[in-house]
Amino acid sequence: MKRLVLRLFFVAALPALLVAAWWFASAGSTDVYWPPLQTILEAFPDVWTAQRLRDDVLPSVLRLTGGYALAAVVGVALGTVIGSYRRVRAVCEPVLEFLRAVPPPVLVPVVTLFAGIGDMSKIVVIASGCVWPIMLNTAEGVRAVDSVMSETARSYGVTGAARLRHVVLRSASPQIFAGLRQALSIGIILMVISEMFTAQNGLGFTIVQFQRGFAIPDMWTGILVLGLLGFLLSVLFRLVERRALGWYHGLRASARRSP
Repeated sequence: MKRLVLRLFFVAALPALLVAAWWFASAGSTDVYWPPLQTILEAFPDVWTAQRLRDDVLPSVLRLTGGYALAAVVGVALGTVIGSYRRVRAVCEPVLEFLRAVPPPVLVPVVTLFAGIGDMSKIVVIASGCVWPIMLNTAEGVRAVDSVMSETARSYGVTGAARLRHVVLRSASPQIFAGLRQALSIGIILMVISEMFTAQNGLGFTIVQFQRGFAIPDMWTGILVLGLLGFLLSVLFRLVERRALGWYHGLRASARRSP
């Protein structure tokens, strides 16, 4: 119990300190662009009603989920192929390095030109930025599969889809989840950027509308909602990761305990 309380204290200490610093630093502020935190919090319940959550937050989450899922499927599939075959990796590496260097936000006008202004264009923008860390981490994880384990599986007749699932992807799963974690933060950024262009709803659209209407406290509430959304998604990802990689964390814990 004491250990749990101590852990909760360390988790909550820094956020509480930052909120307190923001509260006292902004108290009494007369700057229209830097309103007091008290004013922002008082405006929060009036701005983010249940109706606005359905109209703006839910579409953003659905777009993020669609783009992130598409990037995960494509990234893991391509990364597995690239990591498994040396010749494929040698051929694809120059092109991949070039495409990875292109900042995803600059693709927003191009994707909009071809995919239109609907939800599909925003999903494609999110997927185009999220796919790279997933694909590259998957390729590195597949390359690092223990050769002894691979040969042992082959000698026992574990081939084809069974080898891919139980040997290759399982061994590469820590690297894959590392790429998925990186992609999640990129996806949130691209979700907001894509909604700032030719959107009719969503968090990015709403924040820009508040800014253009000089509703500055309302704009700050949108930024807070975005931060809370990112935090909740991070916690959810950590729970999924801990469940999926329970064997890996247990192996590392036993290795640390061993002399």
